[in-house]
Amino acid sequence: MLRIAQLKLPVEHTQEELRETVYSRLKILNKINHVKLSKENLKYRIIKQSIDARKGEVRYIYTVEVDVSALLEEKGLSEAEIVRKCKNPDITISDARRYPDISIRTGNISTDEGMSASAKRKPAYRPVIVGSGPAGLFCAYTLALAGYCPIVIERGEKVEDRSSTVERFFQKGMLNPESNVQFGEGGAGTFSDGKLNTMVKDKTGRNTFVLETFVKFGADEKLLYMNKPHIGTDVLSVVVKNMREEIIRLGGTFLFDTKMVDFRTENYRLAAVVTVNTKDGNRQEIPCEVLVLATGHSARDTFEMLYQKQLFMEPKAFAMGVRIEHKRAMIDEAQYGNYKDILPAADYKLTHRAKNGRGVYTFCMCPGGYVINSSSEKGLTCVNGMSYSGRDGENSNSAIIVTVTKEDFSDRSPLGGVRLQRELEKAAYIAGEEKIPVQMFGDFKKNIVSSAWGDILPQTKGDYVPANLNRIFPFFISESLVEGIDAFAVRIKDYNRYDAVISGVESRTSSPLRILRNEAFESNISGIYPCGEGAGYAGGITSAAMDGIKVFEAIAKKYAPLTE
Repeated sequence: MLRIAQLKLPVEHTQEELRETVYSRLKILNKINHVKLSKENLKYRIIKQSIDARKGEVRYIYTVEVDVSALLEEKGLSEAEIVRKCKNPDITISDARRYPDISIRTGNISTDEGMSASAKRKPAYRPVIVGSGPAGLFCAYTLALAGYCPIVIERGEKVEDRSSTVERFFQKGMLNPESNVQFGEGGAGTFSDGKLNTMVKDKTGRNTFVLETFVKFGADEKLLYMNKPHIGTDVLSVVVKNMREEIIRLGGTFLFDTKMVDFRTENYRLAAVVTVNTKDGNRQEIPCEVLVLATGHSARDTFEMLYQKQLFMEPKAFAMGVRIEHKRAMIDEAQYGNYKDILPAADYKLTHRAKNGRGVYTFCMCPGGYVINSSSEKGLTCVNGMSYSGRDGENSNSAIIVTVTKEDFSDRSPLGGVRLQRELEKAAYIAGEEKIPVQMFGDFKKNIVSSAWGDILPQTKGDYVPANLNRIFPFFISESLVEGIDAFAVRIKDYNRYDAVISGVESRTSSPLRILRNEAFESNISGIYPCGEGAGYAGGITSAAMDGIKVFEAIAKKYAPLTE
């Protein structure tokens, strides 16, 4: 396959114009050994589509892969020869990697040189996965494909029931500590913008496999080539349900409303997992020697239990701050100018180094989205952003967060970051009188409670109330937020406008700790595999899913499938 990059087209272009542009780049092939290439027999696929809004001219930029196999066979040419004769740096040999077929690949993984798949022993019991967020779900899916028949333990509800529970919380403030925005099938990402881009450099094909799996189970095919793909909370819920049903069809089992509260070891090896049903209190012991911990970043009670059980872990730096809202039309015009009405809702990514040395940056930007009450513990309040697939809400919002380090934790144990999160969330709960505390940015700078709103009205899921957010944060966060938001106005006009709406506290940006694992992906207790964002090895839906696949690979190296 040949890869052609930097195909630039106007915003309002047709598929035929794209085909013509691809063809024009390859016209030289008609002069090479009399190769006959026509637009009609040109076979290509889009592998990346992005919007370039720099220099005031907005354009789509494509990268495509072109199938020239027929020409190679007919004329006896190699791809390298074609690339050399084209003399165009934008035409290269594709280096895209496909993730191998899992059933075949599993048979080829070996723990020791010369050990075949059949020589590896089967695990004594079915693998158990704690958590059905993207890490746990993709680990379960790949294990199921390979014949390991996993058991998935999820403290929250299945996604259909969970959606109703979350909506009831938004409308009536009735929090279920076991099933909410953070806990339940699909994980915290189910109630987010559903971003699927990642900064992870992946040469194995895992990233593409994740996107293809989302498409297979109900997402739009555009995910496969969008520069910043997003799925939307409404579509993600459907995909999660379809994946669960396929895992069950392949021999997997889901235990919802089931929380891991303990585990038992024998001779420093895992022997069993102890669970409790969150609705009826029934306690159960499940024998297992393979346990995947994919709990998510908010399973604080589970972290405490693991720490007491002497699982090795360490505190980790993360970031905290607020959500900021602007009119979507304002952001669209700032990014796209005259094209704002014909392009998708605009996003942005902004960073600033504050005078105090802190990093200030935007995170999880939600075009046309909502600020949501994402609390999971009674007496504490935190917020996040959420968008539907249409991204057509009146406001666009983003987290504005400030880096915090281990030195900021008063508690020097691995749970120090958790304690800091809880302190700020308790302050937000008090400031907001059990609701989302909200303030205009100009009033935040003046250190006063907002008495009215300007042109921007809060767009929230869950009730809100005017409050002074300065009372939530330590001074270094407040001053960093003000400096950062003012600095961002250089990039986006009026970003620091007086009536921009901020709400807090945005505290669940990533895990505040890391559960240590070795090169075989196991913790200090043999048989326990820390996995995903909660364990400190991912930072979003896609990277968490990819880590779930990595853990599957580690398990497959050590054990043979339970079924052929």
